[in-house]
Amino acid sequence: EFTIQRPPQQIVDALLLALGDSGVRVVGFGVYIWNVVQTTAVIRLLKEQCPQVKVVLGGPEVSHEWEQQEIVRLADHLITGWGDVSFPKLCRALVHGPQPLMKVMAGEQPALEELALPYDQYSATDLAQRVLYVEASRGCPFKCAFCLSALDKTAWAFELDAFLGELATLYARGARAFKFVDRTFNLKVETSVRILQFFLDRLQAAPQEPLHLHFELVPDHLPDALKTLVAQFPAGVLQFEIGIQSFSPDVQARIARRQDNQKTADNIGWLLAHTAAHLHTDLIFGLPGESWDSFAAGFDRLYALGPHEIQLGLLKRLRGTPLARRSQPGAVAEDGMVYGEYPPYTVLQTGAVSAEQVQRVARMARYWDLLVNSGRFGQSSKLLLQGESAFAAWAAFSDWLWQRSASTHALTPEVLLDAVFDYLTLDRALPADSVRSALLADYLASGARSNPRALRGLLPRREKTGANRAGASHTKALAQRQTRHQSLAASKIAP
Repeated sequence: EFTIQRPPQQIVDALLLALGDSGVRVVGFGVYIWNVVQTTAVIRLLKEQCPQVKVVLGGPEVSHEWEQQEIVRLADHLITGWGDVSFPKLCRALVHGPQPLMKVMAGEQPALEELALPYDQYSATDLAQRVLYVEASRGCPFKCAFCLSALDKTAWAFELDAFLGELATLYARGARAFKFVDRTFNLKVETSVRILQFFLDRLQAAPQEPLHLHFELVPDHLPDALKTLVAQFPAGVLQFEIGIQSFSPDVQARIARRQDNQKTADNIGWLLAHTAAHLHTDLIFGLPGESWDSFAAGFDRLYALGPHEIQLGLLKRLRGTPLARRSQPGAVAEDGMVYGEYPPYTVLQTGAVSAEQVQRVARMARYWDLLVNSGRFGQSSKLLLQGESAFAAWAAFSDWLWQRSASTHALTPEVLLDAVFDYLTLDRALPADSVRSALLADYLASGARSNPRALRGLLPRREKTGANRAGASHTKALAQRQTRHQSLAASKIAP
């Protein structure tokens, strides 16, 4: 297993060392929109230095529109779609014969009960230091045009007792951080209830044990049975990822997204009022028919609900999706959609928003992550967002910060703090003392490490401490950002 930050030659060296002097060599690569560039470089080097290695590809990026992709040309074989059964079958043929005749083959989709669950492959290091990915189901019954899950005919569930048995084993081995990759965790309430009860039982038996659970929820489906259980979890345990994408009925119709906006808003409000769950919500800019004004209205509606995080994403052209079928990278398509030619194929402009507006939102999203989603500027960000429209206020600050810094990276908390102070006191003419008070509270709460200009003379002297011990609880690290958000929710300042 490697990361995309590692140099391609280092990855090739490690692969060749692992393969050793074995006979037939087979290396499989899962290819995604976020790793295709680096994986192509690795395969090119691997085939140059060891041509006899058989390279097999799979994954969403190469399962569609593969005919002109360089990475497919470099590889020996490609399995499109499911690989659980087809990949080992291909490996056996490559090692023992007969050799496969076809380069590209469609993956076989088995019944889920036929698959051996892989969770015993997680190592002790994985359990101690990583968030474990698990899945109680695959597929999705919804048909959102921008999503690859729209190609699924339905959702398929793993046999629940067997799955819970695997969770019990992982928990007994020390696993405490789980991310459920189910596209619609709360689709089948009976299953959701049993999974939540499984973890709640363990929390009640050992309340001192840390635990972190991540689920993706359908926003307009929250029956009472789920509410009853969710309300019993303590703070720091549950994170819900809630995809809103757009509040515009016209946009929802264009992308075949079924969503009851009022129920969505009501459910988010209920979760914030009655549970300790951390809510991470998503909006997508650049969807067909979504204008600057309609997106702003949707953002303002979501912000007013008060979720702990709002992720502002730019639409990506995912190969194989219904939306992608109506377009080609770099060309003007239906609805005026234009996407970048290279991964991650980000939308460049649409019939409703200009290229300049797309770039503005890209900067707004980056600054939002640094200042708001990070939880480091909770009190002062509320000052930044005052006004009739939070979206308009953030756009104005983002434009100002871009003019000042000409950068969306290499912005330390101290640089940002001084920038916020200057903007609020000079551009917005807010009283310096009240701005400084908010910034001081934020900086102290986030673990002040330096002495920014705006707070000079106000910070207590800090004693030097040793570094955190290696192997500190991963779940504790996960909880820090959530704790900042929960604290802010409990101490909102007046607009």
